[in-house]
Amino acid sequence: MSDSRHTLESVKEYYGKVLSSSKDLQTSACCTAEAMPARLRPILKELHDEVKDRFYGCGSPLPPALEGKTVLDLGCGSGRDCYILSKLVGPQGKVIGVDMTSEQLEVANRHIDYHTKRFGYSKPNVTFKQGYIEDLEGAGIANNSVDVVVSNCVLNLSPDKKRTFSEIFRVLKVGGELYFSDVFANKRIPKPLTQDRVLLGECLGGALYTEDFRRILQQVGVQDFRAIATFPISFNNPEIEAKIGMIDFYSITYRAFKLEGLEDRCEDYGQVAYYLGTIPECKHAFTLDDHHHFKTGMPMLICSNTAAMITQTRFQSHFRVEGNTSTHYGLFDCGPTGGMNKNETVGGACC
Repeated sequence: MSDSRHTLESVKEYYGKVLSSSKDLQTSACCTAEAMPARLRPILKELHDEVKDRFYGCGSPLPPALEGKTVLDLGCGSGRDCYILSKLVGPQGKVIGVDMTSEQLEVANRHIDYHTKRFGYSKPNVTFKQGYIEDLEGAGIANNSVDVVVSNCVLNLSPDKKRTFSEIFRVLKVGGELYFSDVFANKRIPKPLTQDRVLLGECLGGALYTEDFRRILQQVGVQDFRAIATFPISFNNPEIEAKIGMIDFYSITYRAFKLEGLEDRCEDYGQVAYYLGTIPECKHAFTLDDHHHFKTGMPMLICSNTAAMITQTRFQSHFRVEGNTSTHYGLFDCGPTGGMNKNETVGGACC
């Protein structure tokens, strides 16, 4: 059996047969202490208990401004995030969940009618597909068909991460966004540990080294991406710590847009942005990343990449940007992004 097939089969068995609820997890990697955002908590209360009990995420990768959009959830599991998204996109939006584990999808599909009625919709706006995140074409996801791709502690489980990210940016529309939380490491995982069934299932064995993540995104054409939040991961199991405790792990939420013309460094053209405060769930401020927190009506100097991220995406009607790229002033003096130690960063160009 190939290494990739071994990894996929190990993960399917762990999430389909070994784990019966999130209480069975042996580390905090797939279930960090990051609080559910206040705007999502009322929706979470409306979800079926079985859907919530079989959730194994590591963050809350559900961005704002999703009404009417098509959102794809990779590794949707029992459907918790899909059903939250169902409420966020509204009856005119669409949510697609993809997962390879039949046991998880059985839970998700069982509760489609429940949530449709609960949200007061005349018809379901959620569809679940069994398939592999490395092969979204095989799952029937067309080119340039999705507004936003989300994923919650799943991409680390893929044995072919470059192919997975390539597929993500294939299905995204131009101006679309990848917004995801996952487990990352401050160094490369030794190969024997990448094949350990428990470490894989606990989202540690397949965790990407942050610099390799940056390189993969560049290889698939993404020159700039942004870290939004970073949380350290603790080990609750002495045996697991003995195996892999020499490596530091973090749950990081990232966003990256499918945009042409982004540069690999932040360049200064003297542009200024104003957030208009028109996103309902972000009335007083909007956070683009861990060092761009736009307060409503307050001017902020931005680089050209940031200008593209807020004017060539679904956020364009919510910002006013003054200036253009006719005069270049050199590298943009951008604030540091959150790093895992003083020698490493976890962001893209704007760091």
